Amino acid sequence: MNNDDLNKIKNTGFTVPKDYFKDFEETIMSQAKLKDGVSDSGFNTPEDYFENLEETILNKVAKKETTQVIQLFSKRNLIYLSGIAAAVLLLFNLSVFNKEITFDSLDFETVENYIINEELSSYEIALFLTDDDLLEENFIQDNFSDETIETYILDHLDIEDLISE
Repeated sequence: MNNDDLNKIKNTGFTVPKDYFKDFEETIMSQAKLKDGVSDSGFNTPEDYFENLEETILNKVAKKETTQVIQLFSKRNLIYLSGIAAAVLLLFNLSVFNKEITFDSLDFETVENYIINEELSSYEIALFLTDDDLLEENFIQDNFSDETIETYILDHLDIEDLISE
């Protein structure tokens, strides 16, 4: 709204009841006479209330209740926490985590379980083999006894597998 529009307003939007100002002065005067006629407001205070008020307040404020203070960093807690910190620091500085795993340190069963559980295809396994690993000489040199072959077949193959072939 522009300032020019404010000057052009003819109607404010507020209304006053009919004959409101006619009896307005008489209403105010009657209220004033009513207050002059009443000497007691209806409220009273006990005797000597204000004389003893300061002393009563000071007595209530002066009373301090002692509370038990619990220290956050007591000697016991400090020793306990420093022990934990030392144990964690010692754990990370040990050479347990610095062991390097080589192919020679793996068990045969661990590698076999990994291959079975990860469901690797023969092509993915072939990617790990070099040409030297696939020489025929490497396979001929292994001499297995009949007992070893029989034990392997009984442990790893089902009869259904042998029958179906």
